[in-house]
Amino acid sequence: MAVPVAALCCLLPLLPTVALPGVPRWLGSPVDWPKVGLLGFLHGCWESLAQGLPTPCQRLVRRLLRRPVPAERAPVRPGVNAFFPVLFAGVLMLPPAAAAFVAVPAALLGGPGGRHYRQRQLWNGSQLALSAFAGAVAFHLLRGPQLLLGSRFPAALLPGLAALVAFCLVNGVLVGVMLMLSEGSRADVLLRGACTVCGLPVLVHAAGGLMVAVLWQGPYGTFAALLALLPLSISAWVFAQGHRERDAHQATVQALVQAVEIKDAYTRGHSERVGRAAVLIAGQLGMEAERLRTLRFAAILHDVGKLGVATELLRRNGPLTDAERRAVEVHPVYGYELVRGIAFLGEAHAGILHHHERMDGRGYPSGLAGEQIPEFARIISVADAFDSMTSTRSYRRGRPVAEAVAELERCSGSQFDPVMVRALIGALAVHDWQPVLPAPTGECLRAVPDIPLGVPEPVRAAPGRVPARGGSVPSAGQP
Repeated sequence: MAVPVAALCCLLPLLPTVALPGVPRWLGSPVDWPKVGLLGFLHGCWESLAQGLPTPCQRLVRRLLRRPVPAERAPVRPGVNAFFPVLFAGVLMLPPAAAAFVAVPAALLGGPGGRHYRQRQLWNGSQLALSAFAGAVAFHLLRGPQLLLGSRFPAALLPGLAALVAFCLVNGVLVGVMLMLSEGSRADVLLRGACTVCGLPVLVHAAGGLMVAVLWQGPYGTFAALLALLPLSISAWVFAQGHRERDAHQATVQALVQAVEIKDAYTRGHSERVGRAAVLIAGQLGMEAERLRTLRFAAILHDVGKLGVATELLRRNGPLTDAERRAVEVHPVYGYELVRGIAFLGEAHAGILHHHERMDGRGYPSGLAGEQIPEFARIISVADAFDSMTSTRSYRRGRPVAEAVAELERCSGSQFDPVMVRALIGALAVHDWQPVLPAPTGECLRAVPDIPLGVPEPVRAAPGRVPARGGSVPSAGQP
């Protein structure tokens, strides 16, 4: 509640009957209410259009007619997704309290739907109001309004830049604090939160807001300022379309993973952890952001081909025949066939198909060796084996991280790419990795000996039989 209360205090100078001791009058007066109302309306409308949501007018009409308002996808994100040029123009043209008020109507009439949406609306409005208030205070303290009215450039750029920094700093810190409190994130998320609302897109949209303010207060008036918003609104809409497309990609991947986990409880949570380990490896290699995102999809979907394998084989804890094991080992091909029509996966297709290949050429399905194996597949191979070794299953206990790393090093060069193994070791030195513990069932784990990864050890089994998945640590050469 501290943030909404602080935002409410920022709005108090708007009340003409309230005289706060020690508070300068320029924080809230004089107020051009038609300008405040128009900016608030534009901010709400353009923000909704940019995110593909109903505008405040549409929502109000639906509520008056008692028609259901469609559920929306996500809370307003900080930065350019909230239609920043209009909000920043208010920061430059209005007193601080009025600039804070511009953000309120959009948050209360639009914003996120779903569970607890009122609380999220209150948070979004308060967060943006505080950020706008801080930016406007910085602008006024540096005599920005006088420089802007006289169009004294480049002198007016310094107060504008200070206003932008203050806005982004307050916004980023609030986002970071929210993540720390709601998700238990570490304190360094504060810095990352501030960084998420800074960068070239914010600078471009801030320049757009400056242009709107100059035109609005110049000889051409409001109409010219509204025309200047047209290309900016198209830019914001395209930006939001990209976010919606990425959200759709994530939903597609999650649906496939859930289908696999329903069929094979062994993989429950395994896919996400392999995705995390693969990202850690790629981060050490300096992989660019777009490829890293595709790699994460490939790692999460690496076992999607199990949808084409008989459920009885996946759930069996007893031994498999040679024919049954070959039926399980075809799952990378099934996975590739399932996802090859999904265009956004791109390079992930090869990672899914070849994640069980070995550096010595003894893997499957194609028997590739060395550099013939795609980079994504070599990364996923290490991530898959590492999580398999450190995860506790119903039939064996997980190994400590140090022991799993030692096993990866032992098999480096024969089964795993040494570069990827070293990258994982380097990432584990920086990032914490906790082995997966068993669910508290009260039952003792069965004592099943592990077969080390790499070159297969002698098998003590009946002729014509091979150990099942329950009899060894799953490796990149095993299903």
